[in-house]
Amino acid sequence: MTIDLQTKDTPVIAKTKELCETILEQTKFQSLQQSIDTFRADNEARGVYEALIEKQQFLVEKQQSGHTLTEDEIEDFEKDREALLANPVANAYIDAHEQIQQLQSSITNYVSKTLELGRVPTEADLSSSGCCGGGCGCSG
Repeated sequence: MTIDLQTKDTPVIAKTKELCETILEQTKFQSLQQSIDTFRADNEARGVYEALIEKQQFLVEKQQSGHTLTEDEIEDFEKDREALLANPVANAYIDAHEQIQQLQSSITNYVSKTLELGRVPTEADLSSSGCCGGGCGCSG
């Protein structure tokens, strides 16, 4: 049996849309989205954030290529990171982004466990730190 999840009229798609609407209606989500929108509209906060991300990528690439970071590079990065976190718009964006990622991860975990188990997962199922449950020795 093939399940066509791309068709707009399936019960799965209808419930998925209902979930999406529920998420969007939540006051907390609206607040998080507002923080993200405020950040996107703030050129200064975005510039500081993007510059820090670029510097981080450069330093990671330097380390991965076998070079040691200098104390000055580390201190410069930390100074820029502190400046970013001191910016309330950027700080709210980072917090909002993390919370939305946690929500996305939680939803993904629920759906993945449901598909894996063939039933709605319990809290115990979700808190089983990635153990496959299949005799591989990962259970504790």
